[in-house]
Amino acid sequence: MNPTPQAPFGAEDFQLVLLRRMADHNPDLVEDARRTLGVSIADMREANRRWQAMVRSPRARSSAARYRSVLGEPESTAVRRIGDVDCEARLWPVPLWPDLRFEVLAGPNGQVWNEWLVRAPGVPAPRLETVDDLTSWSCTVDEAARAFAPVRPLEGTAPNRWGLAFGAPDANGVRRKVVAEFTWGLLQRVAVGD
Repeated sequence: MNPTPQAPFGAEDFQLVLLRRMADHNPDLVEDARRTLGVSIADMREANRRWQAMVRSPRARSSAARYRSVLGEPESTAVRRIGDVDCEARLWPVPLWPDLRFEVLAGPNGQVWNEWLVRAPGVPAPRLETVDDLTSWSCTVDEAARAFAPVRPLEGTAPNRWGLAFGAPDANGVRRKVVAEFTWGLLQRVAVGD
């Protein structure tokens, strides 16, 4: 008896990979998203298992080729200058977050330098003025960095996680120390100090 062939890994599965990493910080939001997608926890785990197998396979494609094979052709590409190097920003829609795009930033040799969620072109950034505006899944790394500059980047606690430290006013206008944590570029949680 031949085993049933596995369905190709696609964009719907990739959304589950994004959610799996976010579940550590926001299980309730992930649960709601999972229900919206009509998938079980087992489906999410299986998608993550398959993704990890692709990433770790001895015959693995390059990161850039893997994203193209999973997500299809990018919705758009643009040249972005970082320092004195021209990179290519490739954007794909992510149906779970229609105002965002998954961005893969590739260097001149095609090697992936960064991979995260960004605001879709033409979609206005959220209004970020106080600590209260920093709610889970409300903004991306670059939006928080621009709104609360200057910021200090922090090393993430796991792959595809980043942190920012900065000052921001609370609802009463008192400046507070803030540490914001992001997964796949999307805000997950905020710690506010004195």
